[in-house]
Amino acid sequence: MTRRTRRPIRAKNLLLACLFLLCACSNQGGAERPSTSNAAGNGIESASPLTAVQEGEDVYPMKSYTLKFVYTGAPQKDEEEVESAINDYLMAKINAKIDLIPIDWGPWNDKVNLMIASREMVDILFTAQWNKHAVNVSKGAFLELDELLDQYGQGILQSLDPVFLAGAKINGKNYAVPTNKELAAQGGIVYRKDIADELGIDMSQVKTIEDLDAVYQIILEKKPGMTPIYMKQGETFNAHYIGNFDALGDTSIPGIILKDGESTQIKPTYEEERYVKTLRITRQFYQKGYINKDATTNQTMNNDALRSGDAFSITSALKPGKDEELAIQSGLAGKLAQLALNVKTIATSETAGSMLAISSTSQDPERAMMFINMLHTDVYLNNLLNYGIEGKHYEKVNEHVIRPTPNTPGYNPGTNWMFGNQFLNYVWDSEKADKWDLFRDFNQNAKISPGLGFVFDGTQVRAEVAAVVNVDRQYQTALETGSVDVDQVLPEYIESLKAAGIEKIIAEKQKQFDQFLANK
Repeated sequence: MTRRTRRPIRAKNLLLACLFLLCACSNQGGAERPSTSNAAGNGIESASPLTAVQEGEDVYPMKSYTLKFVYTGAPQKDEEEVESAINDYLMAKINAKIDLIPIDWGPWNDKVNLMIASREMVDILFTAQWNKHAVNVSKGAFLELDELLDQYGQGILQSLDPVFLAGAKINGKNYAVPTNKELAAQGGIVYRKDIADELGIDMSQVKTIEDLDAVYQIILEKKPGMTPIYMKQGETFNAHYIGNFDALGDTSIPGIILKDGESTQIKPTYEEERYVKTLRITRQFYQKGYINKDATTNQTMNNDALRSGDAFSITSALKPGKDEELAIQSGLAGKLAQLALNVKTIATSETAGSMLAISSTSQDPERAMMFINMLHTDVYLNNLLNYGIEGKHYEKVNEHVIRPTPNTPGYNPGTNWMFGNQFLNYVWDSEKADKWDLFRDFNQNAKISPGLGFVFDGTQVRAEVAAVVNVDRQYQTALETGSVDVDQVLPEYIESLKAAGIEKIIAEKQKQFDQFLANK
């Protein structure tokens, strides 16, 4: 792959380093705000020392640059206005602008794959262990970041728990910067608490997926037209966040261990009893009418399914306040609750579960790292990107708590978990005021996966991985949503996977994993 960051420090780097130091010195604590001339209009003097910019004059040591920032999420109505406010701030800080390029979840994979294959010039991309990060690294899509982190990412290195960067390495190198967020993981459902209360359903009695049968039967009978559990591709009871399956890297590459287990023997999912048992339960739920009939083809996001009012529950990765976050995004404040269906774990899927990478096509990776560093350290920028403009998209209750306005739906991307440092985020007044303390508590006493820190390198089996991915497209979603008969289709799926080379992938993954364990 291209190795742009391993090179002597040129004059450009030195000048950028000076600019970075000026920015860092001006923003200690990260709570500084721009002047009244910017779009936020908050009346607080800018912290930037580089305020002597005259119209039409570039007094910065480097030319201005526009960073193209690609991430997953629904485009927002007021995106252009927020982008303008961000640009006013960034120009004073690092002489840069941002081009926000959100891509909705449905077309995300296809569009990003095309960007990477065509070598489109972008700067920063969202990536994750579960979203083909390792595969894209092997394609040379992302830069190695170690030197850039040392030069322009000191705020990241100082604030981010080292386990995040250690757990996100591939062959000893970091190719993306993890989000500073919850370290533990748990899965279950988010459901309509108001409906459960109305119907007298005691959700505290639900401990397993099987226990949901009685709940969903009541919903089906008492709320005609409401789907008891909404499912789509990747959002099922066999999602890794509920099954506690550790894919030891990219979840699109077969071969798992259990995060909550002790075994280090890698298996294909169809040999894992938990996976097959859940397939059968899901099939029963589908036949009883609990699951939406279009689960194999529907691309409606879980949040939108809740927002429509037609779904009682969705599967979800959980964390403290996840139900409250979704309630705000879906217009259901006070009406949602969450229910865990497994134990807390920590695995590479968490340390590398939400990251920002710098594209190997970037024309200014130094400036890209400066921006990522600001998302980890700058309170104003972080919250501007996440919540929009104060006084329009939200109002402050106090220094840390905000409340919505009639304009909140114009910019409410719900992407906090993707950008920088979540512990800098404001908290909505409908959320718990001690949310971030709950996050820290959540990280305690979690079961650590035997595979923490290992990421499979699929270079040696690239052709087989591609073939397996094609097989998965044909069978996986239909099976995991209960849409087809397990006894009939699962054997066909297994036969096709074996023909595609899954056993060779499992053997190579086990070989690498055994070596990793021996070297620990």
